[in-house]
Amino acid sequence: MTFDAATINMLIAGIGESLFMVLTSSFFSYLFGLPLGIILVVTDKDGIYPIPWLCRSLGLIINLLRSVPFIILLIMVMPLTRLIVGTTLGPKAIIPPLVIGAAPYVARVVESSLKEVDSGVMEAAKSMGASAFQIVWKVLLPEAKPSLLIGAALSVTTILAYSAMAGFVGGGGLGDIAIRYGYHRYQTEMMLVTVVILVIIVQGIQETGMRMSRKSDKRIR
Repeated sequence: MTFDAATINMLIAGIGESLFMVLTSSFFSYLFGLPLGIILVVTDKDGIYPIPWLCRSLGLIINLLRSVPFIILLIMVMPLTRLIVGTTLGPKAIIPPLVIGAAPYVARVVESSLKEVDSGVMEAAKSMGASAFQIVWKVLLPEAKPSLLIGAALSVTTILAYSAMAGFVGGGGLGDIAIRYGYHRYQTEMMLVTVVILVIIVQGIQETGMRMSRKSDKRIR
């Protein structure tokens, strides 16, 4: 196949659609996932405000959502997607399932990062009379910032991988191009080009996350 102007424009549009899906879904996934991760840590039996039943209930819901393969989740939530967006086709229609699929993953990533914080730091803040909110906002999140940034890079690349599956249901983006041309029309060159572009985007996200993490890590200054 030849990469003429129309093909290049299609690839550029696909990159734009993929970035739109990933960035928008990442924002909403963290909007829901970050508080969930904090609640899991705070309400844990060893947390600063233990509520074991709440922690177990949220953990169960998160694990159930994470257990559903994303390609199946795409189909399962189509009625909800149509209700929210008004359609089940195009980049906008992929955002609800992306958020539903990624938010539980983000919650676990956040939980893991926050649990890396030295408990002695939080005990010191508690002994000084800090409230649970102050400990979370002024101690827990700042101390976990380098790990949270690395986790964010991993989460965004995971969402990018999810978005590539959107091509199976007409979601647009690079995944849709790879499936329509590389799979259905047997155009191997197009498949390889979309894969290379996705790899470059992933590497860019990972490198950005690592650099931001190193800059925010007080231990290496």
